Amino acid sequence: MGHGGNVIAELTADHREVEEYFARLRALPPGDKERRNVLDEVTIELVRHSVAEEMYLYPAVREHLPGGDALADKEIEEHAEVEQVLKDLEDVDIDDARFDQLVGKLITDVTEHVQEEERQLFPSLAQACTPEQLNDLGDKVRRAKKVAPTRPHPSAPDTPPGNKLLAPGAGLVDRARDFVTGRGRS
Repeated sequence: MGHGGNVIAELTADHREVEEYFARLRALPPGDKERRNVLDEVTIELVRHSVAEEMYLYPAVREHLPGGDALADKEIEEHAEVEQVLKDLEDVDIDDARFDQLVGKLITDVTEHVQEEERQLFPSLAQACTPEQLNDLGDKVRRAKKVAPTRPHPSAPDTPPGNKLLAPGAGLVDRARDFVTGRGRS
């Protein structure tokens, strides 16, 4: 989705998109196979967003905000917790009761993280940075997300990079992160 705009507008639009996925997950009855597809999509979206924040937003937080190091460390820790829940979900069948528990935890954790960013981090950053800096960060975040994997579709793509991403083997979270960061590329 080409949002354009500064880093705050861009990341806030991502947040709304993730919330739409959560609403879709909540709306599907327990055990519905479509839940796995929606979860895969939100997993990729969350990993792209996290990587973009870690590459560009948090270094800016460290640089421009008082106490920025501690703030950035806390945000990164929260990302790690969310990714752990996503990894746990990879190993649970959709009709397992734990699937619903983990989805609940995912939604709670991400929602808290989002509220914190939007209420505290973004406004602080908006005050500390010039409009040019915020626009530049927005461009960088968009570029970081562009290399991100295509979304999984119920009929898994048979063209790269989608097919590599959805191939069985390593977990989707790690594959998506490797893909976006370019890790493991020769």
